[in-house]
Amino acid sequence: MPFELFVALRFLREGRAQTALVLGGATVGVGVIVFLTALIGGLQATLVEQTLGSQAHVVLRRPERVPKALPPGPGEALAALVEKIPERDRSVEQWPEVLAVVRGAPGVVSATPTAAGSAFASRAGVSRAVALRGVEPGSFDGVIQMSRRMKAGAFRVGGEEAVIGAVLADELGLAVGDKLRITSAESRSDLFTVAGIFDLGSRDVNQRWVLVSLRAAQTLLDLQGGITGIELKVRDPFAAERVARSLAARTGLLAESWMQLNQQLLTALRSQSASSLLIQSFVVLAVALGIASVLGISVIQRSREIGILKATGTTTGTVLRIFLIEGALVGGAGSILGALLGTAMSLAFATLVRNPYGEALFPVELTPGLFLLASAVAVGTGLVAAAYPARRAAKLDPAVVIRYG
Repeated sequence: MPFELFVALRFLREGRAQTALVLGGATVGVGVIVFLTALIGGLQATLVEQTLGSQAHVVLRRPERVPKALPPGPGEALAALVEKIPERDRSVEQWPEVLAVVRGAPGVVSATPTAAGSAFASRAGVSRAVALRGVEPGSFDGVIQMSRRMKAGAFRVGGEEAVIGAVLADELGLAVGDKLRITSAESRSDLFTVAGIFDLGSRDVNQRWVLVSLRAAQTLLDLQGGITGIELKVRDPFAAERVARSLAARTGLLAESWMQLNQQLLTALRSQSASSLLIQSFVVLAVALGIASVLGISVIQRSREIGILKATGTTTGTVLRIFLIEGALVGGAGSILGALLGTAMSLAFATLVRNPYGEALFPVELTPGLFLLASAVAVGTGLVAAAYPARRAAKLDPAVVIRYG
C-alpha cells in the first residue's frame, strides 16, 4: 500500500466522528444530485413523449404561393392590393422523389406521406367536424406509434376502413365494426367501417382525427394522387430544428419542426434544467465547504503528527498528497453511498402516485451517465475542497509544531 494512502486511511480512522459527518454530507449531496437529475430528466422525457405522441418531429409542406404585382411601366404609377387567394391544388409536387430524398437524409428514422384536410363525420343524423388524414399505415406507425395507442380494435386503414379517436367515438356512439360516413369539404362522401379506436392522450386529437387510407383520402379531398405533406421522425428529437432547416434547403419545401410549434414547452424545459443546475451548484458548494472545514480542523488537530512526519523525512509533496487522498476517498465513498441513496429516493418517489393506467405519475430517469457524472462531481469536489487544508498542512514548519503543538 502506498505510504500516502496508508497515512490518509489512518487519519480517517482516528477521526471517526469527523469522518462520519463529512461522509454523511457527501452522501446526502450526491443523493440529492442523483434524485433531482433523475426526476427532472424523467419529467422532461415524459413531457416530450406526450407532446410528440400525436405529432411528427418535422412536417414538410408546399410553401404558400404569394402573388406578385407587375412592375409599372415608364411614367406609370401603380397602386396594388395583394390578396391571398385560396389554392385548390395543395399537393406537394413530385412527392415520391421528395419522399425518397427525405428518407435518405441523415438523422431521419422514418418518413411518411399524408393527405390531410377538413371533413365531416356523421352517423344517425349526428355530425362532427373532423380532421381527415390519409396515411400509409406501415410508415405512419413508424412516425407516430398508433399501434401502441389503440384502445379498441387495430390500426388498420386498408380499403374502406377507418380509425377514429376515443372522444369522437363516444360522441357519435361508435364501436369497432360500426359504419361511419365521411364527407369532405369538396362535397365528396364515402362510407367507412370503424376498424379501431385510439387514445393519443390529447382530447383535441381524440375528438378530431379520422385516419383512412392514403388513396381514400386523396379521393375524398380531390388531390388526384397527391399529398399535402410529409411527416418524419428523427433520431434525436432535439435536433429536429437542424434537420428541418437542412431538408428545407434540399427540397425547397416549408419545413416545420415540433420545436417551432412548441416554444412554450421548450422554455419550460430550459427553465427546469436551469433550476436543477442552480440547486445542484448550491449542494456541491455546501458539500465542498463541509469537506474543507473538517479537513481544516484535522490539520489543526494533527499538527504535531504532521510535524513529526516532516521531521523524519516526509516531503512537503507527500504531506500534500495525504490530504488530497483524504478528500478523494471521502468523495469516492460519498459518491457510492449517495448513488444508492439517490436511487432509493427516486424509485420510492416514483411509486408514490400512479395514474389510472398504473404508470408512475412522477417518472424518473436513472442512467449510467447520471451515476458517472455524480461520481465525478463528488470526487472532484473532494479534491478541490481538500486543496486548501492540504496546502496548509504542507507548509507547516516541523520545528514549530513539535515544540508548540
